[in-house]
Amino acid sequence: MPLYFPILYFVGSYILTFLTIPKIIGLVEYKNLMDSPNSRSSHLKKTPTLGGVSFFYALIFALFFLKKWSEFDEPIYIIPGLTILFIVGLKDDLVVLSPYAKLIAQVLAITFVISNESFTIHTLNGFLGINEIPIYIYYVIAGFIMLTIINAYNLIDGIDGLAAIVGIVILIIYATIFYMTKEYFFLLLSLTLNGCLIAFLKYNLSTTNEKIFMGDTGSLIVGFIISILTLKFLALTPEKYDSLPFLIENIPLIAISILIVPLFDTARVFTIRLANKKSPFSADRNHTHHILIDYFKISHRKASLIIGGFNLLFVYLFIILGSASYNLWLVTILVITVIILGYLFYRFDYSFSNIRRKIRFKKKVNNAKKRGMKIIKKNENEN
Repeated sequence: MPLYFPILYFVGSYILTFLTIPKIIGLVEYKNLMDSPNSRSSHLKKTPTLGGVSFFYALIFALFFLKKWSEFDEPIYIIPGLTILFIVGLKDDLVVLSPYAKLIAQVLAITFVISNESFTIHTLNGFLGINEIPIYIYYVIAGFIMLTIINAYNLIDGIDGLAAIVGIVILIIYATIFYMTKEYFFLLLSLTLNGCLIAFLKYNLSTTNEKIFMGDTGSLIVGFIISILTLKFLALTPEKYDSLPFLIENIPLIAISILIVPLFDTARVFTIRLANKKSPFSADRNHTHHILIDYFKISHRKASLIIGGFNLLFVYLFIILGSASYNLWLVTILVITVIILGYLFYRFDYSFSNIRRKIRFKKKVNNAKKRGMKIIKKNENEN
C-alpha cells in the first residue's frame, strides 16, 4: 500500500471532523439541544453535545472509498449497524432512551457484522487448551464481545477527554497490528476514526464556547468500530499472527489488555451496583475517573491522561510478557492486577452516597466528643 493512503484517510477525517464540529455546535446552541448538568455531571453549565454526528459522516465517506480494500465486502455489513447505532445514539442524546431499548438496537447492529465471514473466529489457537470452536459458539462469543465493548466504551464517557484519549490509544495499537498483518482495510478504518477523535479532542477539552461532548451518538459509534476491530483481531488466520511479536495462544489476553480501561471500569461499577441491589445500568459516580477527580482533586484533563497512559503501559507490558510467557501465567498476572486495582478503587470509593455517609458519621463522632467534653467539664465544676 502506498504511504499516502494512510495519510490521506487520517488527514481527511481529521479535517472533515474539525470543520464539521463548529457547525454542529452552532446548530445545537440555536435549537437549545444542549446537555444540562445534574447531580452526576462533571460539567457546571449547559454544553453542546452530538459531537459524534461528525464521526458518522467521516466514517460513511471513508467506508464508501474503502470498499476497494475489503476482501469480504465488510463495508456493506458495517454501514447498516453503524447507521442503527447512530440513530439510536442521536435519539438518546435528544430524548433519553431506556438501557434495554439501546441493548436491542445494539444486538440488531452487531448481527450484521457477525454474519460476515471476515469476522468468523474459527479457533482460539490453543488459548487455555482450546482450539477449534463450533460456529454457534462463535456467534455467542462474538455477540458477547461486541456488546461488552460497545457498552464499556459508552460507560467511560464521563469526563472531558477520557473517551477520546482512550479511543486514540486503542486505535493506535490496532492500526499498528493491522499494518503489521497487512490488513489494510482495518488499518485505514482505524486511522479514519483516530483522525476524528484527535480533531474532536481539541473541542472536547476547550474551555471556551467551542466546547462539545461526543454524546451517546459518538460513544456508541466509537465503541462499535472498536468492537469490530477487536473481533477482526481475534479472527485473523494463524499465518497473519506470525508477523506479530507475541505468542499466538496469547491473542485473547492481548485483546483484553488493549481494552483494559473500559473493561475494568465496567466490571467494577457493575459489581458495585449489583452488590448494592441496583440495576447494573443505573447511573452513579462510582467510575474510576470520578474517583480520580473526586478524591485526588485533579482536573479532567489530567485524569484522562493518567488513565490513557495506564492503558498504553499495560498493553506494552502484556506484549512483552506475551512474547515469551504462556497464557496461564498471563491469566494469573491479569487476574492479580484486576484484583489489586479493584481493591484500591474499592478503598477509594468516594461516590456521593459514601461521602454523605462519611460526613454524617464524622458529625456524629464530633457531637459525641462535644457531649463528652461537656460532661467532663460539668463533673469538674461540681467537684
